[in-house]
Amino acid sequence: MPEPILAVAGVSKTYKGGFTALHHVDLAIRKGEIFALLGPNGAGKTTLISIICGIVTPSSGTITVAGHDALGDYKAARRRIGLVPQELSVDMFETVLATVTFSRRLFGHPANPAHIERVLRDLSLWDKRNTKIMALSGGMKRRVLIAKALAHEPEILFLDEPTAGVDVALRRDMWKLVHGLREQGTTIILTTHYIEEAEEMADRVGVIDKGRLLLVEEKAALMHKLGKRELDLTLVEPLAAVPPGLERWQLSLVNDGKVLRYVFDATEEHTGIPSLLRALAEQSISFKDLETSKSSLEDIFVDLVGERA
Repeated sequence: MPEPILAVAGVSKTYKGGFTALHHVDLAIRKGEIFALLGPNGAGKTTLISIICGIVTPSSGTITVAGHDALGDYKAARRRIGLVPQELSVDMFETVLATVTFSRRLFGHPANPAHIERVLRDLSLWDKRNTKIMALSGGMKRRVLIAKALAHEPEILFLDEPTAGVDVALRRDMWKLVHGLREQGTTIILTTHYIEEAEEMADRVGVIDKGRLLLVEEKAALMHKLGKRELDLTLVEPLAAVPPGLERWQLSLVNDGKVLRYVFDATEEHTGIPSLLRALAEQSISFKDLETSKSSLEDIFVDLVGERA
């Protein structure tokens, strides 16, 4: 297996007041993948990114970025990283072109107007290049942050909650841009609490909660391993309670007793559905419709975090 482009080993962060934001996080990111770090607000996502990018000092652990020690050789490591933060951090009185060009110079790269133009065009910002940032819409300002992060041609791009508070159209544009960057060889790491974002974009998903990395898994494998299916039976007559004798299926009633729900593991050879239907017939419980549905990544995420609540 090739060396990971980013390796995090035993990284913890405890603040002076005693609050531990991260607990011994280990994570290896492959070159060219899209990795989604999924977790609720306050889970430790931004803290982890800030440590990797050199903004926050870890209490313990090591970080290697493209072969460079991020703590001992900070400048070399940081040059390989582009960061799109949650918060706007730009000079509102500067033009788009000046802001993005300055970002490239900050990292010691020679001028490359062709690259800057390409980045601005990819982000639909070229027509706004001479506009002051204060005159841009919120969505356009978010695009400027991405352009700044791409100005120095980083190997790894961090997107910290990239679509928080943006409209659906910009969200779709951003997803398209991310896939395009990956095709060019850029490694993308995004933090999000939007499940659909992880489901849409990621190759692998990490779930973090209360500063602990609960799991890291290929998205498809995670869905397969933890994904459950639901069988909903719409009853002819509503029930006030699940009848005795049906306990082994752990059924639940929803929609005011009109729907009997059975959750089962679709990967099992014996799902229990035929025997359930027979048991219902024996109890003269009739249904007029049945429907099965797959768990989404959201259901899996809620289950995982709920287990630790």
